[in-house]
Amino acid sequence: MTDPMYRTILLVDIEQFGSRDDVEQAFLRRVLYDVVDATLVHAAVDETACLRADRGDSVMALIDTQVSVPALAKTLLTETPALLHSKNRLLATTARMRLRIVLSSGYVAVDELDGWVGSDLNHAVRLLDSDVLRAALKQSDGDCVLCVSDDVYRGVVRHGPLGVRPDDFHRATVATKEGPTVAWLHGAPGRADSPGPGADPAAPAGPGAPAGAAWTGTSVGRDQYGVSGGTVHGGVHFGPPAAGERR
Repeated sequence: MTDPMYRTILLVDIEQFGSRDDVEQAFLRRVLYDVVDATLVHAAVDETACLRADRGDSVMALIDTQVSVPALAKTLLTETPALLHSKNRLLATTARMRLRIVLSSGYVAVDELDGWVGSDLNHAVRLLDSDVLRAALKQSDGDCVLCVSDDVYRGVVRHGPLGVRPDDFHRATVATKEGPTVAWLHGAPGRADSPGPGADPAAPAGPGAPAGAAWTGTSVGRDQYGVSGGTVHGGVHFGPPAAGERR
């Protein structure tokens, strides 16, 4: 296994992918790659600075730290919604694609099977698959919703780089099987932001929370996801779907 390397983590997932037939799924995958590819180009992410894994209904990217995270965040807030809207406006309502997007960061290693390993990666996946993010997209009038990890919010978003307004983000407590964690969603707060089952009421309220608060983060076990730089059609899974979940 390689030594863990610090990377920006970008995850993009299609809403209700499993409810579409095979022809629609194949079409949506092409649209997804068009949008992701164009997003990376707009953010000045060179192909040599990015590893990608194909999950079938989503794309995972590990991006080199030399790439500007503020520029990537700005692109996800401006160019990506515009790109997706330009695709959807030409489609019938039933064929349109909506996306959940997570921007996170952390240490990821590549093992001897070319799999990606790291608790920081697991944490990003938990945010992508969270009920909070799913509900936020359902309640949104837009075609996509962006969630950033607490580290990305504290390190980048809250400082208000050009094109990124911290006041447009709100804190949400995300319930995961490892325990509650903090995320920041772009857009107005809604019903999606109420703490889920198992959330710790002692969790700090965000930046400036008093020291000594009982909750200090999330603990995530070691899992393996993805294929380094490869493409696997439906063969890479971040975890089993919850009961009744439609992917």
